[in-house]
Amino acid sequence: MSYQLYYWTGLQGRGEFVRLCLEDVAAPYVDVARVEGDDAIMPFLAGEHTGALPFAPPFLKTGRLVIAQVANILHYLGPRHGLVPEGEAAALHAHQLELTITDFVAEVHDTHHPVSTEQYYEDQRDEAKRRSKDFREHRIPKFLAYFEKAVDRGGSRFPLRQHSYVDLSLFQVMAGLEYAFPKAMAKQKAPLLRDLAKRVADRPNIAAYLASDRRLPFNTNGIFRYYPELDS
Repeated sequence: MSYQLYYWTGLQGRGEFVRLCLEDVAAPYVDVARVEGDDAIMPFLAGEHTGALPFAPPFLKTGRLVIAQVANILHYLGPRHGLVPEGEAAALHAHQLELTITDFVAEVHDTHHPVSTEQYYEDQRDEAKRRSKDFREHRIPKFLAYFEKAVDRGGSRFPLRQHSYVDLSLFQVMAGLEYAFPKAMAKQKAPLLRDLAKRVADRPNIAAYLASDRRLPFNTNGIFRYYPELDS
C-alpha cells in the first residue's frame, strides 16, 4: 500500500509526525507538495476532490480515502503497520496520548504566535515573551511530567508497553523542544522520555531518515522555532 502525504514545503511542521510513522515502517509514500509544489494541496482544501474535506494539511490520501488531522492519520496507520498494540483499549489509549501531544504542540505554536497566526512573529514579540515565560515555567514541566508518568506506567520503556506511533511523536516533541527551548529543557528532569527519544532516534529506519535530506532541519517557519529571547 502506498500513500500520498500532503503538507507544506520547506518545513517539518505537523506533517513530520506522519512522516516519522511512514519512515519507521518503510511504507512507500510520496510527499506530494515537495514534488509538485504547494499548489497541489489547494484543490483538496477547496473541496474539488472526492473524499473527506480537510481543513488544513497534513492529510493523507490512500485509495479513495482522504484522512486529515495528525492524530486521526496515526490512528489509521497504527494498526495497519503494527504501530499500536492489538485491542480496542490499546488503540484508544494511543489515540488519547496522541491527542494530548496535539494539545501540547498547539501550545508550542502559540509561544511565537500568541495573538494571531495572520501576523508575523515580529508584530507580537512582547506578547510572545509573556506567553513563552508561562510556557517554560508551567506548561513544559506539566506536559513532560504527564508523559514521563505514562512511560513509567507502561513499564519504563514505552507508554504502551511496546513500540508505537506515540513513541515517534514523543521523539519529535522532545527534539523540537530541545531546539526551540534549549535553556528551559536543560532544567527538565525527564529521564524516561530522554531515553525513549534516544531509542527512537537509534531505530534503523529512523536513523537513516534523520541522516537523509528528507528530514528537513528545524527552522523559523515551523512549529518549533528558536528565538533566544523566548528561551531567556
